[in-house]
Amino acid sequence: MLWRRRRRQDRELAEELELYLAQEIEDNRARGMSADDARAAARKKLGSRALAREAVYEMNSVRWLDTVWGDLKYGLRQLRLSPGFAVTAILTLALGIGANTAMFELLNALRLRSLPVERPGEIMQVVVDGGIKGWGTSDGPYDATNPLWEEIRRNQQAFSKVFAWSRSGFLYGEGVQAKIIPGVLATGGMFSTLGVKPYRGRLLSEGDDRRGCAPGPTVISYGMWQREFGGQDSAIGAKLMLNDKLFEVVGVTPPEYLGLEVGNRFDVVVPHCVQHVWGDGLEQKHVWAVIVMGRLRPGWTEEKAAQHLKAASGQWFAAVPPTGYAASGMATWQRFRLTAAPAGTGVSGLREQYERSLWLLLGITSLVLVIACANLANLMLARAASREREMAVRLAIGASRKRLLAQVLSESLLLAAAGAALGAMLAGTLSRTLLWYLGNGKDEHQLDLSSDWRVLVFTTAVALATCLLFGLAPALRSAKADVAGTIHVGARGATAGRNQFLFHRFLIAGQIAVSLVLVVGALVFVRSFHKLTTVETGIRQEGVAVHFINFVPLKVAQEARLSMQRQLLDRVRSVPGIEHASTTTHVAMGGGSWALAFRAPDLPGKDGGWSRFTWASADYFKTMGIPLKAGRDFTDRDTPTSPHVVIVNEAFVRKYYGNANAIGRQFRTTGEPGYPPTPYEIVGVAGDTKYFDLREEMPPIAYAPQTQNPRVGPWIRIVTRSSIPAEDAIAAVQRVMQAEYPSVRMGQFVLRTMVEERLVRERLLAWVSGFFGALAVVLAMIGLYGVLSYTVARRRNEIGIRLALGSERRGIVRLVMVEVAVLVAVGVAAGGALTYMARQGVGSLLFDVTPTDPEMLVAAIAVLAFIAGAGSLIPAWRAAGVNPVVALRAE
Repeated sequence: MLWRRRRRQDRELAEELELYLAQEIEDNRARGMSADDARAAARKKLGSRALAREAVYEMNSVRWLDTVWGDLKYGLRQLRLSPGFAVTAILTLALGIGANTAMFELLNALRLRSLPVERPGEIMQVVVDGGIKGWGTSDGPYDATNPLWEEIRRNQQAFSKVFAWSRSGFLYGEGVQAKIIPGVLATGGMFSTLGVKPYRGRLLSEGDDRRGCAPGPTVISYGMWQREFGGQDSAIGAKLMLNDKLFEVVGVTPPEYLGLEVGNRFDVVVPHCVQHVWGDGLEQKHVWAVIVMGRLRPGWTEEKAAQHLKAASGQWFAAVPPTGYAASGMATWQRFRLTAAPAGTGVSGLREQYERSLWLLLGITSLVLVIACANLANLMLARAASREREMAVRLAIGASRKRLLAQVLSESLLLAAAGAALGAMLAGTLSRTLLWYLGNGKDEHQLDLSSDWRVLVFTTAVALATCLLFGLAPALRSAKADVAGTIHVGARGATAGRNQFLFHRFLIAGQIAVSLVLVVGALVFVRSFHKLTTVETGIRQEGVAVHFINFVPLKVAQEARLSMQRQLLDRVRSVPGIEHASTTTHVAMGGGSWALAFRAPDLPGKDGGWSRFTWASADYFKTMGIPLKAGRDFTDRDTPTSPHVVIVNEAFVRKYYGNANAIGRQFRTTGEPGYPPTPYEIVGVAGDTKYFDLREEMPPIAYAPQTQNPRVGPWIRIVTRSSIPAEDAIAAVQRVMQAEYPSVRMGQFVLRTMVEERLVRERLLAWVSGFFGALAVVLAMIGLYGVLSYTVARRRNEIGIRLALGSERRGIVRLVMVEVAVLVAVGVAAGGALTYMARQGVGSLLFDVTPTDPEMLVAAIAVLAFIAGAGSLIPAWRAAGVNPVVALRAE
């Protein structure tokens, strides 16, 4: 350490000087001098020992480093003299820096951090140019069908290696103990392309990937290895029951490899070719369920790869055309082209959903840190003012202004460093809490939140910026002290000049401006969230539960599936407490959707349109609490062979028939794979409901009988309304199903809970913006109180003179309050302009409210005005209570 080295060098140098002095004395004695004269001559020749030691030390050390260390020690001593101020400043900075670092850690993990693979910059994803949303059966980040992937693998030239993968849920275990675990279907070249090495055993290879292969090898994640096998090597060779088939564990992925889908964990990796998992999906040309990635060939760039894919993909799409689409659908298919996109940071639905919100929250926490810095700057200025005479004296006896500037800045640097260190520790907890919150309190998301160079650089930059924000002005003020004037004025009392408080007022006005932005943001996000939670959905959610029953293990023949669905529905209806039960392919606000285009000869002014579609059984409308406005419900007469009928909602009627009666009207759907062109007759009109998203307008919806569903699968989705709590109804249905059909798989949830979980982002924005908005108001009040108290103390003599000359005490209060009102007015004006500029960045995250709504601005201004009044009342009364005699005695 520096001080230990300095002490050692001082000791060694002192010993050398003593030896030199003794030798010089001996030489003088040898020349005939007396002992006293010899000693005096030797000391005169040596000169000042302190100067000699300092000169030698400067020649053998880095002077600036020693100077900095001395300044830091001085700053630490000064902070120890004001422990209350130091603790308050450090805790305030820790909260601000910690919150900023936590948000950046999440953004870094979601957006910036590269995958832990070899040369991630070379990894590319093959995507459809312009996307495929709203067409076919696309879902998530998938941009290829399996037949299209095989065309790409055979014919592409852009990549040295290429692979395909898709996410999937696997039923792990047997009987009632079975559970769904997240997994990946991957071709054999995935791990070799990425350069991922096994932690134990081996990973999948090309030899494991043969079209239509049977269940065989599987790779498990490091996390599953620890949870299920306790990290034992005996896991290699163990058998896993996945989807009722045995797979052998052949390897474990390294702990740093969390998969290619950032934010979503995986437990198992199964060969892409397993026919048992895909069913007939490997052959289907219309199912978009594959993600294609590759490593660029040496010498190829992203632009060159994109040009190659665009030029060649027309032939690839033409080679694997799907069947069952109408002419318009096929025309869209023929226009698709592929391109290359960087994939070194992986793919992520979590990123798409929350990245913008996290950037916004980072902005909010940054503004709170700015307010905290303004508060600290005011406190530091007050401390600097109280030390003016000390600084003037030091300048008078020879200290340079540069040295004073460095010493005062060292205090700010110590505060910022301590706040950053404590904030970095706090950030880890905050980021993990936010990730847990995004997963609805479950272990749904997994991110690498460990600190890397980006997080360290960010935290260091924030700490340095914070140091400059609150420390530079006080340091400059201390270094620019007027020596003669300060010492002269310090000899007697004086009134403080008004210009002395100009910068304080500027900081307070800035705090109010930023606080207005944060308060408006908090109000609009809370209001938006409240409106979403109270928006009319068209359904009665109380008591409604959803039960998904998979009866694949029963091996029911295709022609008997409809009968099995009726049997399961009847059994659920017989459960005590169940009032209504019905089947449906899509639950309103359940997260899935389906739409079909149609043509109708009698549509006013048009010949076709589109509608959301749901196939449901009788009593669906009673179960969901949807009123029938006209016509009839489904009946037993609606069979697979009877004329096809639909019940449409009011939005359908308004959009396509205006005010005309829709009962008896007919339309014909256009064809899609599995859904042939079908004529329908409208037999009823139901009330409007939300379908997929609370934010959407009421969409046109057509309900068809479940008995006329063209695709009856080996599963059923049943919605129930019960007279008992929905949670109890779920447990009752679970017991009945396990007793009578122990091999079926079930997934159940409360509808209201599921709808609430879809508002995680909005709830997060409301809570975090509300908390930091309130914190900003508190900081602004504290800052205003502190500045006014300091101002009153500095203007005590001026106030005493005013009182001595006849001013009333209420006039003094009015004087202070008018000054506060001016500061609030200036801050509100600046804050209003900032709010207006920021409105574009948050508009898409709000529902039925905008930051510039007059009621939001008025409410925010009222809050700040009240807080400003509360914060200034005590200093104002304190000013009015000044004793003129005591104040003037200093004059």
